[in-house]
Amino acid sequence: MVSATDRISVKFSLSAGQCHDAPQGRKLIEQMEATEQCFLLMDRAYEDDLTRELAVKQGYTPVVPPKKNRKNPWDYDKEMYKRRNEVERLFRRIKRFRRVFTRYEKLDVMFIAFITIALIVDTIK
Repeated sequence: MVSATDRISVKFSLSAGQCHDAPQGRKLIEQMEATEQCFLLMDRAYEDDLTRELAVKQGYTPVVPPKKNRKNPWDYDKEMYKRRNEVERLFRRIKRFRRVFTRYEKLDVMFIAFITIALIVDTIK
C-alpha cells in the first residue's frame, strides 16, 4: 500500500501470501511519479538497491534504514522515518474490519473490494 497520510491511501495491490512484498511494491512505485520534492518512507523489506533506485528515478527521496548486515550502509533521515508509523496506523484502522484481517473473502476481487470499502468508511469517519 502507498499512503499519503495516516488517513489517505493512494494505491494498493495484493501479493500472494508466500511471496515477498518488494516486487509488488516496485510495481506500485512504477505507477506513480513525484511532482515535487516527496519522501518515500519504506520499511526494511523495501531497502534493496533496485527499489531505492526506482524511487529516485521516479522523483522520490527514499527514506529507508539499511538492514543491520549491510556492508555499505547509507544515511537516512531518522526524523522523517519516524513518520512511517502513520502508514502502520492506517493498517491498524483497516484491520478493525474483521473481514479484512481474517480474510473471509476467497476471491481476490472480493477482498480488494472490501479493502476499498474499509478505506472509504475509515475516510468518512
